[in-house]
Amino acid sequence: MTPDAPVAPVAEKDRTEPQRPDLPPRRRVSGWSMTIRLIIMLVILGALGAALYGFNAFRDKAIADFFASNKPPPTPVSAADAKVQSVPKYLSAIGTLAASRQVTVAPEVGGRVMDIAFQSGASVKAGDAIVQINDATEQAELLGLRAQARLAEINLERARNLLRNQAGPQAQVDQAAAQLDEINANIKQMQATIAQKAIRAPFDGELGIRQVNVGQILNVGSPVVTLTDLSTLYANFTLPEHTLNSLHVGQAVLVGSDAVPGRSFDAKITTIEPQVSAETRAIKVQATLANPERKLLPGMFADVRVVLPPRPNTVVVPETAVDYTVYGDSVMIVRAQKDAEGKEALTVERVPVKAGDRFENGVEILEGVKPGDRVVVSGQLKLDNGAAVTLAEANPLTPPQTLPRN
Repeated sequence: MTPDAPVAPVAEKDRTEPQRPDLPPRRRVSGWSMTIRLIIMLVILGALGAALYGFNAFRDKAIADFFASNKPPPTPVSAADAKVQSVPKYLSAIGTLAASRQVTVAPEVGGRVMDIAFQSGASVKAGDAIVQINDATEQAELLGLRAQARLAEINLERARNLLRNQAGPQAQVDQAAAQLDEINANIKQMQATIAQKAIRAPFDGELGIRQVNVGQILNVGSPVVTLTDLSTLYANFTLPEHTLNSLHVGQAVLVGSDAVPGRSFDAKITTIEPQVSAETRAIKVQATLANPERKLLPGMFADVRVVLPPRPNTVVVPETAVDYTVYGDSVMIVRAQKDAEGKEALTVERVPVKAGDRFENGVEILEGVKPGDRVVVSGQLKLDNGAAVTLAEANPLTPPQTLPRN
């Protein structure tokens, strides 16, 4: 071929790359086929979602039908009717019991203990001997003084006779009389000293633990034994100053103690302190109570309740009926209603209440409960609002010894 010869044009199909013999021939996919595939996939996914939703709905309905047809049996509870009565009112306080008379027996003069005439814990009467201190020296001195007194009486009588006979002066009579008076005074002083060495009970009471022994040297004021009059006690307590107008002498007071659980002792206010404490703004009050059974002792803590006029016509429920929570107080009220079959069934409704004071296993209800409402008194902890209940024949809170016997 010569350089001047024209070049023949290459055909379009000849420009394409040659096909590799090991690869399949390429296929051209049209837009309609891709759309059809996408629609088919969406239909399949929708069918699967609908089937899953239908299965879940069927399962939930089956579970609901199961529990609807298998309701648990009614819960047995104990209930009581709300009553209307007068509610006793009190001013409560914590006090301390004190003896009306209590001393530590001690000698007024010193000396050696010669005799102990009591046993620890014994009861004594006023004037009973307790301890005898050695008084032999004083007894001897008393005999000498009495001899001197007899001589002084003789001298006085002799001087008076001389004066009557005008054989002696008046001054001699006066001197003899003064001497006799002085000796009589010494006799009384010695008798008082001897009496001080015979220690006796100053009043009726109970002796404590003996603190001396025979032969011991006692100093003035050394403790011998305590003596306490337990027949009458004081209950000392304090109340806020705003209660002053509710207090008066002679007002009834109930005194309780942990030493005698479940029992109250009658007392009366005998003293009201005529001033208010500047530190605590409280009033000191003292009540007096009889203690013939010796159940209470001085120094015990006392649960004091000052009796106030009762509040009449108040709704009252048992104390166990009220549920106290941080969200408020409430009670479970038993309601009677018809079930689906037309039979009467009992359910409970939780009702918020405003509770007042508690007293003797009862609580006053100021709001929320009407007279005659039946409230649950035991078993309410396992109840929900609207739960079905049945009334138990006996109150499980009743002590076994008080249940009726067959």
